[in-house]
Amino acid sequence: MGYGLTLTDTLLEQLGPQAPALTAGDWEVGRLVLAPEYRSDVNALRHCLHLALEYAREHARVDRLFASCNPVLSRLYRRFAFTAFAREVLLAGTSKSYTLISGSLEAVARGLAGESAKAMQ
Repeated sequence: MGYGLTLTDTLLEQLGPQAPALTAGDWEVGRLVLAPEYRSDVNALRHCLHLALEYAREHARVDRLFASCNPVLSRLYRRFAFTAFAREVLLAGTSKSYTLISGSLEAVARGLAGESAKAMQ
């Protein structure tokens, strides 16, 4: 992140001074494409995200994860220790609005393992 290449980068720019400061270890969690029969399976999402984070952890510095999503998905990602930090962020030139979420790699990894939010603190 921080190179202006992702949707989340674009939306963070629009937040101005309210946007969190980015570091070299910040990454965007992008799109996951699943066959229709698996889209409502939270365990499929959990498994795919876990595999992606393990790969990233082994090959790069990853401290914090960011994503842009709709409000319904932000509630889903809360299960995995992501926190919404901006809501209804409009993409300039469109009528689309997004919720911006983030979470530390360690907290998200624990969330994917099924640990409760209290155990993460």
